This record gives sequence, structure tokens and C-alpha cells, in this order.
Amino acid sequence: MHKLVLTAEERESIDALIDGIVADDEWDPMAAMDRAAVAAPSLPRRLRAFLSEARAAEWDVTVVSGLPIHPDLPPTPTGWDRAAKSGAGHREEVALLLCGTALGDPFGWESQQDGRIVHDVCPAPGMESSLTSASSAKTLSLHTEDVFHPCRADYVSLLCLRNPDAVGTTVTRVGSLEFPETLRSILSEPRFRFYPDDSHTGSSRSANASDDAGGPPGGTTGPVLFGPARTPYLRFDIDFMSGEDTAATEAMGATQEVLSDAAGRVALQPGDAVFIDNYQVVHGREPFAARYDGADRWLKRLNISRDIRRLYAGSANRSRIIPA
Repeated sequence: MHKLVLTAEERESIDALIDGIVADDEWDPMAAMDRAAVAAPSLPRRLRAFLSEARAAEWDVTVVSGLPIHPDLPPTPTGWDRAAKSGAGHREEVALLLCGTALGDPFGWESQQDGRIVHDVCPAPGMESSLTSASSAKTLSLHTEDVFHPCRADYVSLLCLRNPDAVGTTVTRVGSLEFPETLRSILSEPRFRFYPDDSHTGSSRSANASDDAGGPPGGTTGPVLFGPARTPYLRFDIDFMSGEDTAATEAMGATQEVLSDAAGRVALQPGDAVFIDNYQVVHGREPFAARYDGADRWLKRLNISRDIRRLYAGSANRSRIIPA
């Protein structure tokens, strides 16, 4: 893991950039994103150099610590929809956008959180055991974000606003794994089908809902390991994938065990932003007890593409929002 701790002077400089972006009385998230992209070259030089190296060297887990969090932060919303309606955490969204645009191009999904670019990650009543970021009591398994889609994020970034219980974000780096050759061979073949997770509106396609053919209908087929043979990329989400045959299904279980045995954790504190390479790292989350008292864990999440034209090329519109 590579980490940069910002100085007080650097934090003040970022705060001033945020002031210029959120100055308008009416909040416009798309306009804020565009202004953040223009302002990003004015980030502190040390931070820009750090993020540029993260991109060039393909660091798998990158942390920036000390980003400004407003001292009068409102209570943690009880769900992303309440956060969206209240406009909670706008300044923190801009802080994440400023750093994110230094790594690539932010984008969103029409089917996730009403097409918002920056998502709120906070527990919601009734969702405690769901397979989404609104859960709390349930462990979120190690997974690739949006494993089913060819334009899934290159980086998934999380900025911590609150984490009073030091809940860990779990991570496993593909570079740290040693797969038996037989397992590696199976994982490198297109014998797996991947599905949208439950955070996408209308999706209910987890492996628990499999049909007689070995998985739910639809999905996209491909390998788990792909790219350079010696330094492969990885996509995996045991809750939203299935094997095309018995050997592939067994390989999924073996892979889950390998990933879990190698997992580490990052306990984000307010002002910490982690940038997870979604092609080299699977991530998850430890369970915790949500209290719904305004002080629960609260993160902002941003998906980042290294090449926004991948999105444009697959759409009829020039849009940063992937259609449902």
C-alpha cells in the first residue's frame, strides 16, 4: 500500500479549491465535476505527483490521508437517497472529485443511486443483511466492483467522512496470490458468467438465485484471470458469478479461499481516501452494528475510468453515465 499524508498547508490549499467549486447557491453535481477537473491541476504539487505516479506505476492500493472534512459535518444519513435529497457532504464530494480527476475520469451508472457520479456509502434501515453497501450486519465478500461490465471502473475510490468503529475495508491484491497451476489454467479460460449486483436498480441476480443451467439467465461470460500471463488482472465476485461447468464452479470456491486467506484490511479514518485498482484488487467490508444515531460509518464513493472514451464508444450519447 502506498500512502501520502497531507500537511496542514496542503489541506488549506485543497479547502480553498473546494470553496471555489461549491460557491454557487444551487448545487449542480455535474457542474461540480467539470469544475473539479479544471481545478485539479492546481492541487498541491506533492499530491499531484503522488497520484500521477500511482497511475503510471499501476499501484494496486493508494491512500491519501488528511483531506479536509468540514467541522460541521451533518449527521450520517440513513441511506444514500436521504443523503442525495439533503445534499449532505458536498464539500467532501468535491475533495474526492479533485483527487479522482487527477487519476482519470469519474463516471456513474444510470442504474445506481439515480445516476449520481459520487455515491454515498452509509447503512440503511432494513438493508442490514443485503449484498450492497447499504448493509452493515453482513460481511461484504471480496469482489471486483461491477464485475459484469466491460467498462467497469479502473479505480474504485472511497473517502471516509466517519468511521467511529474503525470498520475495515478488506483488500486482496492479485500480485500477492499464488494459484496452483491447474486452478490458474481454469481461471484463465472463459468458463465463468458475471452478473450485475444488487446495487443496480432491478437487479436480483446473485448466485443464490441460480437456475437449473447453473446460474441466473443473462450475464457476460469470460475468464477470471486475464491480461499479461506473469502479472494478470483479476475479476471475481462469488455472489454475482457462476461457473459454466462443474470444474469452473469448483474453481470459484477454491479461488474464494485463496483470496480470503490473503486478505488485508484498511481501516479508513475521516479524511482518508483510498484508491483501489479494480483490475488488480478485490475488496470487501467487515460487518458492523449500525446504530442510526447520526454517527454511523459514512463514506463517499467514486468510480474512475482511465479512458472515458471506452464509455462513449459503447453508448449512443457522449455521457459519463452508463445506461441501464
